[in-house]
Amino acid sequence: MPTDQLAPRRILVTGVGAHPGLGLTRSLMRLGHKVIAADASSLAPGLLLPEVVPQVIPRADDPGYAGTMTGLCRDLAVDAVVAGIENDVPPLVDMAPQLEAHGVHLWLPDAESVRACIDKAAFHQVLTKHGIATPRTWRPEAIDRIPAGTELVVKPRRGHGAQSVHFVDRLEQARVLCELVPEPMVQERVHGSEFTADCLVDRTGRASVILRRRDLVKAGLAAVSTTFDDPTVRDLVVKTLDAIRARGLCCVQGFISDDGAVTITELNVRVAGGFLLAEAAGAELVSQMVNGLFGLPVDHDRLTYRPGVFLTNYVETLVVGDIAELDFTAAERGEPS
Repeated sequence: MPTDQLAPRRILVTGVGAHPGLGLTRSLMRLGHKVIAADASSLAPGLLLPEVVPQVIPRADDPGYAGTMTGLCRDLAVDAVVAGIENDVPPLVDMAPQLEAHGVHLWLPDAESVRACIDKAAFHQVLTKHGIATPRTWRPEAIDRIPAGTELVVKPRRGHGAQSVHFVDRLEQARVLCELVPEPMVQERVHGSEFTADCLVDRTGRASVILRRRDLVKAGLAAVSTTFDDPTVRDLVVKTLDAIRARGLCCVQGFISDDGAVTITELNVRVAGGFLLAEAAGAELVSQMVNGLFGLPVDHDRLTYRPGVFLTNYVETLVVGDIAELDFTAAERGEPS
């Protein structure tokens, strides 16, 4: 662990069944921190990593979520909580005063900022208000106003992870999908080179941005990606972060069309699934996030990166075992109770 980093802390990471939370868990462990890995599924891969303290928790929309999280933070002497999935962010924002009163550190945007990111209709309104290019968007009741021949995307208004996202080119198809997709919204489909910006915004609002092209996307995840540099893209990403009042570790996605126009499609208030490429290219995203999490200055000089670095992902088998042998109780692992 670098000598200028904090002493090892006990950090609870939620959503360790998905790429962002799993990757964040591994990075924190490499930095020497003890990770309490939490997920609503007992078979989440992050719970099965060696050396973590695995905890099965309720879903974020469960009435027992807040009580469980508060109890875990108390019983396991948690120093900080980091959300690895968007669903956990709103309840954690609500719980922040209570957790912080018990010495638990969080680094989250305000509730309005979080809503603007999770609610895609609200995100569209904020970006449009600030003159930031984003796809044209319609509610289901306004489908008849969509120009004929427009390529469309039908998606959940509050969805994530490319779930229930459908591409269509006829209004009739969009109408049917709006009956099937939960809380649907319709957007104009954008073509071009897709990118993700891994971002760390310090408590003063200063942002560092690492750009990477999503060269090959499968099921919403970048299977192949490459870092690049483009001042126009970076400036628009920073403008988006300012408009949303983002803080901490987050990611922005968008497209660069063939004529060079840049369109922003979303901002996630969590680490991106492919952030490991940013770190491989030289940006110390996780260690600087930990500094900010515990109230220390973010060193933006350590968030520079090299363009032209690539990353390829593949599916690996992490663990095969007997489900009856799974037992994530703290007491049997020698943890505080």
